Amino acid sequence: MEKSLFERLGGDEGISTIVKRAISLHMENPHINARFLPYKERPEYFNTVIQHSINFFNSGSGGPAVYSGRDMETTHRGMNINPEEYMHVIDDIFIALDENAIDENTKKDVLAILWSLKGMIIAK
Repeated sequence: MEKSLFERLGGDEGISTIVKRAISLHMENPHINARFLPYKERPEYFNTVIQHSINFFNSGSGGPAVYSGRDMETTHRGMNINPEEYMHVIDDIFIALDENAIDENTKKDVLAILWSLKGMIIAK
């Protein structure tokens, strides 16, 4: 029996590590960091965003976490994220996946999920 995506991503600990690294990469990425750097000025809110992101990926991959944040469309409304920015986010996530030795099939599954979300995020 094949492991769940949650298990293949390393469970709670693996997903937490991947999400935190991806967000760190977003903050370093000159193409999208302007959207993330203001969070440094609001550390409590930033920690909430990080935890929501962890719970979102955890729950969406079959894990036990409960995501209690807003839906993707509401969360990104008014941000007017363009397709290029979205691709930079995906690239950063894939760097984090690679750094955590996530296999190719699992990365394909993650990409399919990220691609399915794009209509809820781009140009909202």
